[in-house]
Amino acid sequence: MLKKYTILSATLLLMFSFARSQKITAIKCGKLLDVKLGTVGNNQVIIIKDNIIQKIVPKVEFQEKVDSTIDLSGYFVLPGLIDCHTHVLLQGDITSDDYAEQLLKESIPYRTLRAARSANIALHNGFTTIRDLETEGAMYADVDLKKAINNGVIPGPHMFVATRAINTVGHYPISPKEYNWELDLPKGIQEINGADDARKAVREQLAHGADWIKIYADRGYYRLPDGSFRSLPNFTEEEIEAIGDETRKSRKNFAAHAMTRDGILAAIAAGARSIEHGSGMDEECANTMAQKGVFWCPTIFVNDYVADGRAKEGSFINQQFRQAAPAIFKTAMKAGVKIAYGTDIGGYEWNLPEAKDFEFMVQYGLSPLQAIQTATTTAADLLQQDGKIGVIAPGAFADIIAVKGNPLNNIQLLQQVQWVMKDGKVWKSQ
Repeated sequence: MLKKYTILSATLLLMFSFARSQKITAIKCGKLLDVKLGTVGNNQVIIIKDNIIQKIVPKVEFQEKVDSTIDLSGYFVLPGLIDCHTHVLLQGDITSDDYAEQLLKESIPYRTLRAARSANIALHNGFTTIRDLETEGAMYADVDLKKAINNGVIPGPHMFVATRAINTVGHYPISPKEYNWELDLPKGIQEINGADDARKAVREQLAHGADWIKIYADRGYYRLPDGSFRSLPNFTEEEIEAIGDETRKSRKNFAAHAMTRDGILAAIAAGARSIEHGSGMDEECANTMAQKGVFWCPTIFVNDYVADGRAKEGSFINQQFRQAAPAIFKTAMKAGVKIAYGTDIGGYEWNLPEAKDFEFMVQYGLSPLQAIQTATTTAADLLQQDGKIGVIAPGAFADIIAVKGNPLNNIQLLQQVQWVMKDGKVWKSQ
């Protein structure tokens, strides 16, 4: 009998200790954006237990007993942002030399150390979740970064990682034709030949911890006299279908770098969940994406940023994409394409604003609220994390940011995030 009482007492003590260890925090908000409804509440209080939002109540009704209170009465509060296209293991590559220098002169451990800094920058930019779409020759270092963040070793956002990305032999740098073919140089991607290779690559990447599969669907972009864009497909139908089939069988999704209809339509047919860049898409692409519910990450700023530097090297396609961008964006809007926020940061330096794409989106026709939704509710939908991220609502992770002023009136304020909470912990405060 004594043993039973001892076990019961120990169990009750453990339960009491666990209850006491759950920290309850209240955040007093001056303005609070409901990204789903598009409404702004005044003087609301967010109640958080550990890393989960419990409820939102008006300040006048706030009577909760809490462990700590954070006063954001002078701020505009909104959910942590989501960047669906990043490269933490890249540090800018306007030219082919910029890219080659990182792969040839920097070891993977060194690049991983730099990537830890990039992840911390993303978090401080207010992006509490990122989808990192390949390591560009750094193998599975993104899996380690994600693990280090999850284990509290380094600060950073929630990460969804794609590891190595997949392309066919000879269609991605670094190419033997550019260097001494006798050298075994690093590749920016995992190369495949044939459907069996394609399935093997998917299985290898998933076995190493990939959350997503990424492919390069096309290359060799060019503009026709009528203003439309075309390219060369990278995969045979059998290869790209094998990638899609193998990914689906593992209950995963794949993202496709695809610039024109030649890559976009092939990727959609194979089951791509998102099209990356799509800088030369046409009306048929937009309509097909809308009909099938395929997401688009337009990555506008990076193309604008690299266009002139690449033109100096003799490649003018990015300038042509830049010229066509407003019309293409409007075509996608008209068709009803689901637009998810993605920057391709890492393709440009991490010291530049990660929230710059919001400006372009508003210039091209989205309202500030709609632009914010691309990085919250729509991005969460793309990542199949509805209700967990991208919202301030009961049951969601306590991923919250705050700015001075109203970004619904001035979208540039999202480049000046002053307060960041991720998983219930404050990472930035001014």
